[in-house]
Amino acid sequence: MSDVQNPLRLRKKHGSGKPTQVTIADGIRLVKAQSFRNAVIAGLIIIIIFSIFWITLSELTNRVFPWFTIVLGFLLGHSTRLVGRGTDWRFPVLAAGMAVAGALIANIVIAASVTADGFGTGTLDVLWAVTSMTWPVFFDEVLSIADVFYAAIAAALAAFYANRRLTRSEYQALRMWREDQEKV
Repeated sequence: MSDVQNPLRLRKKHGSGKPTQVTIADGIRLVKAQSFRNAVIAGLIIIIIFSIFWITLSELTNRVFPWFTIVLGFLLGHSTRLVGRGTDWRFPVLAAGMAVAGALIANIVIAASVTADGFGTGTLDVLWAVTSMTWPVFFDEVLSIADVFYAAIAAALAAFYANRRLTRSEYQALRMWREDQEKV
């Protein structure tokens, strides 16, 4: 009777209940998989592509969407997680900093695009014509408290999504590696 499966019972989806055997070598592998350089490059690519997309959408609809900064923060956090594969504090800080910088860059490019449309010239022409006298005007007239608020939310969102999500065994291996590093 023990060989017959009960049709009313669901199949087990979890493991056998035995703890997985992890070593310090697994923690070392996790740390070596991190790439700060790749996270920076991926973030710069995201900022450039997103700025182009944001300009195109703003020109097509004749509207500026300041809440797109939050979407930028979300994308930067995910790209940092997927490409950087970070497990320490540097990756959320990187993602948050890039979100704030990306929000500022995107707002500058959007303002240049709107200005270029008003003058009947190209966005790059306006960006090349920027001088030290232009920046105070930008910060006084274009950058608003809403833009700063959205940038802060984008930074928090990017930092939240930046770190790699670890399984229990990966977390245990990383903890074992850190404890071993503290002994040295």
